[in-house]
Amino acid sequence: MARHRAVIEWALTDAAPEDFLKGRYSRGHTVTFEGGHEVPATASRHVVGNRWAVEGSVDPEEMLVAALSNCHMLTFLHVAREAGFAVTRYRDAAEGVMEKSPAGRMAVTRVWLRPEITWAGPEPSAAELDRLHHEAHEQCFIANSVTTEVVVEAAAPAA
Repeated sequence: MARHRAVIEWALTDAAPEDFLKGRYSRGHTVTFEGGHEVPATASRHVVGNRWAVEGSVDPEEMLVAALSNCHMLTFLHVAREAGFAVTRYRDAAEGVMEKSPAGRMAVTRVWLRPEITWAGPEPSAAELDRLHHEAHEQCFIANSVTTEVVVEAAAPAA
């Protein structure tokens, strides 16, 4: 078993306590990871508006999309290597959508992964590429941890 930690820290800054009670306060905060890397974070501007979100900061929904994409990539690189394919570049323009779930609650319901992969040497066929992505998805720790639908729209290998 592995444990993973993050410290999330927020403090009321320029607003008075009565402004806080009215919802008029910055949602800016920091996320500090175990290795000491600190990321400026905020609530999504889609949720609290531009006035209370902090420009240039990452929101939780973006972090979830990034975590799914990142985990899929790392797992894909592993399964591709094990299958004998050499990857030299992997780029994903991932996208998530937040909407009401069937239960009526707001959720990131779907994430699209759109990997573009460059290979050295033999490239997998379209069927092999689909299998590699399916295997990576099945093994991805983050995908296994969420109910969000993850759709892989991989570019077909060059002919």
